Amino acid sequence: MIRESNFDFDSPQDECGVFGIYAADGEIDVIKETYTALYALQHRGQESAGIAVNDGGDIKCVKNLGSVSDVFTAENLEDLPKGKIAVGHVCYSPEHRLTPMAAQPLIMRYIKGSLALAQNGALTNRAQLHKSLEQGGAMFQANTNAELIAYVIASLRLSYGSIEETVVNAMKELEGAYSIVLTSPSMLIGARDPNGFRPLCIGKKKNSYMIASESCALDAVGAEFIRDVEPGEVVVVDQNGIRSFKDNRTGKTSMCLFEYVYVARPDSVIDGVSVHMARQEAGRLLAREHPVEADMVCGVPDSGLSAALGYSIESGIPYGTALIKNKYIGRTFAQKRISDREEILKVKLNVLRAGVEGKRIIIIDDSIIHGATCSYIVRLLRAAGAKEVHLRISSPPFLNPCYYGIDISDRSALVSNKMSAEELRASIGADSLGYLSIEGLRSIAKEAKVGLCDACFSGDYPAAVPTEIFEDRFARKLEKR
Repeated sequence: MIRESNFDFDSPQDECGVFGIYAADGEIDVIKETYTALYALQHRGQESAGIAVNDGGDIKCVKNLGSVSDVFTAENLEDLPKGKIAVGHVCYSPEHRLTPMAAQPLIMRYIKGSLALAQNGALTNRAQLHKSLEQGGAMFQANTNAELIAYVIASLRLSYGSIEETVVNAMKELEGAYSIVLTSPSMLIGARDPNGFRPLCIGKKKNSYMIASESCALDAVGAEFIRDVEPGEVVVVDQNGIRSFKDNRTGKTSMCLFEYVYVARPDSVIDGVSVHMARQEAGRLLAREHPVEADMVCGVPDSGLSAALGYSIESGIPYGTALIKNKYIGRTFAQKRISDREEILKVKLNVLRAGVEGKRIIIIDDSIIHGATCSYIVRLLRAAGAKEVHLRISSPPFLNPCYYGIDISDRSALVSNKMSAEELRASIGADSLGYLSIEGLRSIAKEAKVGLCDACFSGDYPAAVPTEIFEDRFARKLEKR
């Protein structure tokens, strides 16, 4: 798959990346650290970005639509206060309805002061929560999951003696997937849902602590990885250091397997497993399950590269480069009036003709959603003179929607529900097509410290799915304007 906002015609998307920092060391600039960390998390969302800084309870924020480089300038970052706590966010909007108002971090001012909150994931009881809060007088501005979570926290705040106790108890009201970072007037808090669907980890730089969606963000700022936040855990950082609350742990965990297949950066380590090594293992298993004679193994950049390396190692077929990705297409190009998918893909991808001409090529991709991108890639390779093109997919067929934070919401849009593997092969134009088995997928991260969710492939949902559709009246009004 090709990861780029507005170019991912055949790519499921994760919704967000989050980062938080509590600087106990005066020489650490929380704005600079957050800005750098968000660049490292940019792959998790390119449609909005934001940084909120807490200066003794006074919280100021810079956020807008666009990527990190679109949103932040030297001037607007200079306007932020030099506080000790910061929260950052990057976002992908699954329905392309994101507005500047909905960009995160969300700032809320309520009876106990101010908080800034950033969230990753999807609440499965969103409709019920929204209805209940609205009936209680809540006035929603953006109708995001983050806004719902903030309202739940605010509504419970007077019932508990501290903000950390409030967050622990607010989690009992939330269902589905969420990893959260928030700042109250005096502390940084991180929370991961009891299933642990979305990743969250803790790092340390000198005496300062950080909480991030992925360890690659900690690496980017030179922080030491401490550990993953456990499913159901609330982590609190303040002037006394770090402590945690584990009241909401259930024992049943289900981190998203697709993080290892596609979403996460290959240099991240999630719940004890290297993403690169998990993808490489997927490639090894593909080679065992779907061997074929060929001259070269290649990956679709970027998430297919590690699996292609694994396939090459296992099969003994040389690893090479067939596709070159243009890394300099940003949001500005995406906003142009270019509607033809292939015209956009021609700018996005090119083939290395000298590497493929006259050769039998195995091309490795991470998944197939609609089939359009794979079809284009096969035609591109054949036009460059490839003798044979064999397509291998490092995950099973997508058959089911995801309710936990990946943008796969419509079963009818998934090509594997419309065609058999052979029909899809013929439609794409490949000489052969092979998917990694569900058993193989489940073994690529067998050393993970948590259980894993493969519901989008198996249909075995580990937690409640929505029983009521959330009606976004705010979005409908925007569409009518």
